[in-house]
Amino acid sequence: MKNRYSFSEFIANCFAFIITKTFYRPARLFRMPLYIRGRRSFVIGKNLTLGHSCRFDLEGDKKTLFVGSDCEFGDNTHIVAHQKVEIGDNVLVASKVFITDTDHGCYKNDGQDSPKTHPKERKLVSKSVAIGNNVWIGENVVILPGSTIGNGCIIGANSVVSGSFHDGCMIVGAPAKVIKEWDDEEGVWKRNEQR
Repeated sequence: MKNRYSFSEFIANCFAFIITKTFYRPARLFRMPLYIRGRRSFVIGKNLTLGHSCRFDLEGDKKTLFVGSDCEFGDNTHIVAHQKVEIGDNVLVASKVFITDTDHGCYKNDGQDSPKTHPKERKLVSKSVAIGNNVWIGENVVILPGSTIGNGCIIGANSVVSGSFHDGCMIVGAPAKVIKEWDDEEGVWKRNEQR
C-alpha cells in the first residue's frame, strides 16, 4: 500500500524532518506535536519514527528509556519510564499504546497506600519493563510495570499486559494471555493447548 500525502501533510512532514535532524540526529522522523519530559533520559537507536502526539514522561537525571534501531511508534504513544523501559530493535507500535514502569502507589506487601490518600500523594513504585526485538504491539495496548515481552511476540489490540512472556508468543486479552506460539520446525503459529 502506498500512501500519498496532501500538500499540507507534506509541508508538516518537512518541518518535522528538520526538527528531527536538528535535535534527534539518529532518528528517521518525529512528527509534531511531541512531548518529552526528561529528554536526557531518552536513548534511541537509528531510524526511530514517531507518529503525532507521542508523549514520554521520563526520570530526567539518568537514562531510563532505551529504544533500539528501526522502531516505529504510532500516534499518541505514551511511555512512562522512571526506572527503565527497554525496547528492542524492529519494534512496531500501533497508535494509543501506553507503556509504563511506574504505578501511583503501593498495593502489595508492606507499606500499602490507603484509598483515603489522594492518588497524587501516593509514592511512585517502579519496576523495569523489557520488550524484545521484532515485536508488534497492536492498537490501545497497555503494558504494565514489571512486564517482559520476548522476541517476535505479537500483542493483540486492547490487551492489558502484565508479567513475563517468552519469545514467539501471540498475546491477547485483558489480562493478556498466550493464545498461540510460533513453531520453528513447522513454520506456523500453533494454538496454545493450555488455553
